Amino acid sequence: MSIKKVVECVPNFSEGKDLDKIEKIVAPFKNDENVKLVNYEADKDYNRVVVTVMGEPEAVKNTVVQACKIASELIDLNKHKGQHSRMGATDVVPFIPIKNMTMEETIELAKETGKEINEATSIPVFLYENAASNEERKNLANVRRGQFEGMEEKLKDPNWKPDFGEAKIHKTAGATAVGARMPLIAYNINLDTNNKEIANKIAKAIRHSSGGFRYIKAGGIEIPEKNITQVTMNITDYTKTSIYRVFETVRMEARRYGVNVLGSEIIGLVPMEALVHIAEYYLGLEDFSMDKVIETNLME
Repeated sequence: MSIKKVVECVPNFSEGKDLDKIEKIVAPFKNDENVKLVNYEADKDYNRVVVTVMGEPEAVKNTVVQACKIASELIDLNKHKGQHSRMGATDVVPFIPIKNMTMEETIELAKETGKEINEATSIPVFLYENAASNEERKNLANVRRGQFEGMEEKLKDPNWKPDFGEAKIHKTAGATAVGARMPLIAYNINLDTNNKEIANKIAKAIRHSSGGFRYIKAGGIEIPEKNITQVTMNITDYTKTSIYRVFETVRMEARRYGVNVLGSEIIGLVPMEALVHIAEYYLGLEDFSMDKVIETNLME
């Protein structure tokens, strides 16, 4: 009896407003019995939808390629405006090993997917994180720098030759990054100010690149509809930098500017262990472990 392998994929598509387009993009994930569409969260301010799917590696790969092709036909980045950085109609496609999958197998899956996306759409594809072809491409921010508007010029640099496809941007769908990584937490903290400069200063205080927490990538954005700003971040290793530590630091930094934290949000899925860490801290739980969580025992 073969052991079933499960991989998670969290593709981000640059459309968060047109529900009809979003439904067409996620349709391949709904129509394959070997893939589970866990959720998809559209954000109008970011103008972006984050999709979470799990399933057998081959099925996930095939549906991702289909969705990327649909996105390339529906999304024109020349007309796209949003708060989130983006370089492609399908902006980023990370694969995460979940069950009976090694990181090496996940990297190989990312490479196969990147190649097939390019063959199906002519979109140039970069590999990033653990699948990166060189050190500079490990960091998604480096790959995406310049965004869609600056990508045509960036591709003229031989150092930025795509891993798959010609060094030529797709005129409407841009470029795509495909990678392999461990689970991360996409986390946003809301501030009761519309001053983006304050959000940026707080983000600078917590992100690794400017001297903050080792496993935090962060920036500040404005949410005009709500008249607030966010410190938006990725926690790339929640076991080393926990959510509660970041939350409390942002709250402390916000006080320096006379600003309050309104709340926060998690985008996509979050490991149960990360939530247990929060409960341990705020409730002062002693000698608590994952073994005391009902769902852990059910899964076993």
